[in-house]
Amino acid sequence: MKIAVTYDNGNIFQHFGKTEFFKVYDVEDNKVVSSEVIGSNGAGHGALAGLLAGQSVDVLICGGIGGGAQSALAEAGIELCSGAQGDADQAVEAYLKGELVSTGANCDHHGEEHSCGDHGEGHSCGGSCGGKCGASNALTGRNVGKTCRTHYRGTFNDGTQFDSSYDRGEPLEFVCGAGMMIRGFDAAVADMEVGQTVDIHLTPEEAYGQPDPNAIFTIETAQLPGSEDLEVGQRVYLSNQHGQPFPVKVTAKEGSMITFDANHEMAGKELNFRIELVEVK
Repeated sequence: MKIAVTYDNGNIFQHFGKTEFFKVYDVEDNKVVSSEVIGSNGAGHGALAGLLAGQSVDVLICGGIGGGAQSALAEAGIELCSGAQGDADQAVEAYLKGELVSTGANCDHHGEEHSCGDHGEGHSCGGSCGGKCGASNALTGRNVGKTCRTHYRGTFNDGTQFDSSYDRGEPLEFVCGAGMMIRGFDAAVADMEVGQTVDIHLTPEEAYGQPDPNAIFTIETAQLPGSEDLEVGQRVYLSNQHGQPFPVKVTAKEGSMITFDANHEMAGKELNFRIELVEVK
């Protein structure tokens, strides 16, 4: 099974017909076993369905999409999950768990201001952080604008590993300087040589930013049908006032009240990476 997501800076791109990249996930036994980012090659919405069909994609997760494109996808036999927003990797995991389409919760009190911090496994900045992730400053270096393949291991300051491409057996592929990675990771790769390995330490500002207190909110469970069944620690999607889903974590339940945190789980954390540049295309 293959799942494609309209992709931009690690997040779900909101305009299907204008997307420049798709992230395609290979799924086996309901688990992601590998993924890669592919370009749309400037194809318009009329040709994108054919592009995805040529990649043997079974499911498309996207934001906004027009009726013509929906019909084209249906004719190609591609299942559509539209209206999604936020981190691409988390959306795929939610889809595989049935959470992306099953929660149906709607919160009218929280809008686009909670989209900051929706960054994913690819260590990307969604561009909605007001520049505090550092994405506004153009990178320079021999690898900027080129497709790079890197192995990496990510650890916290206490040595605990939180991610590793070595464990997955597949290098991470991205376009350096295109905003597909968090700023510090991108900057480290920008001037590396193939075969070189570097160790870097990133402050929160170079990674996922600081937690936003405004992204933590408490409401009555009566306002969110089905929320009485949610458990503390569970990750689900809510819908903002525009009907667009965004990921949150349940952090507390007291009586008739429930508290959600829309910050990325890595917000406020210092991160360490060992990066090995495998290939530059």
